[in-house]
Amino acid sequence: MSKIISVENLVKEYQNRFVAVRNISFSVEKGEVFALLGPNGAGKTTTLEIIEGIKSQTSGKVEVLGYDNITQTEEIKKHIGVQLQSTEYMDYVTTSEFITLFASFYKKKVDPIEVLSRVNLQDKHTSYIKQLSGGQKQCFSIALALVNDPEILFLDEPTTGLDPHARQELWKLLENLNKNGTTIILTTHYMEEAEYLCDRVAIMEEGKILAIGSTDELINRLSKDYTLSFHVNTPINEDMFQDIEGVHSLKIEYPIVELKISDPQTFPKVIDKLNQSGTLYSYLNIKAPGLEDAYIKLTGKNIIEENK
Repeated sequence: MSKIISVENLVKEYQNRFVAVRNISFSVEKGEVFALLGPNGAGKTTTLEIIEGIKSQTSGKVEVLGYDNITQTEEIKKHIGVQLQSTEYMDYVTTSEFITLFASFYKKKVDPIEVLSRVNLQDKHTSYIKQLSGGQKQCFSIALALVNDPEILFLDEPTTGLDPHARQELWKLLENLNKNGTTIILTTHYMEEAEYLCDRVAIMEEGKILAIGSTDELINRLSKDYTLSFHVNTPINEDMFQDIEGVHSLKIEYPIVELKISDPQTFPKVIDKLNQSGTLYSYLNIKAPGLEDAYIKLTGKNIIEENK
């Protein structure tokens, strides 16, 4: 793969001296799906808008396909597609009419139905925007970003507000676009979204990149603990498992007990201890370490709580 986006020592400071982006550097390779992952206010959208040429940086250097984001913005726009975090559409314009309008910005004739077919909305080519569901509107926003057949697709929180089924359908759509050669860079605060879609992830907080790598690399580097959880019928002593090697922490929110365990071979020892004590338990669940665990290990916070 070759470098398609380069960001070096990027800083964005506003006139009120609020620093939204704090000296970050990263690159995106051709053909990959790359995510900026973090809570609201982490600087993800600002970073994306600078790369897209919507905003200018205070300092640092950004190149897209070898073009400078400040002096060669028009060249960059010819090669990228952008889906903003939120978009308002006129209710009584059909999807085909919108596609034709957006295509005219690029002096390019397109077949609206062909473009809509790329996001599985070809049967909605005569529908008004107000007739689309939430998930269909998100897919339509992506269709508009595809009218110039971009090499790079920018998506800002593409599945926020969607129900689980619509979110998974959109993931499949993006996965298919990427398999067909489109490089994708997105922002998200959904761990499962980053794990499902992305080749690499940059974890951002307060304008800084705290870690960057593939999801497997981040998980292996930051959190190797499995989570063993179960329900108990009666309270248990907090020191019940302290003599078992490999048990790192115990969290009790009766009736739920949660253990962090580094070695799967420790699981039978925990069960034996429960049986020996006569403790009645149910809903036994084992969860392998994931990106959420890595994030909590790195930041000490839960991203869902940070977004509230």
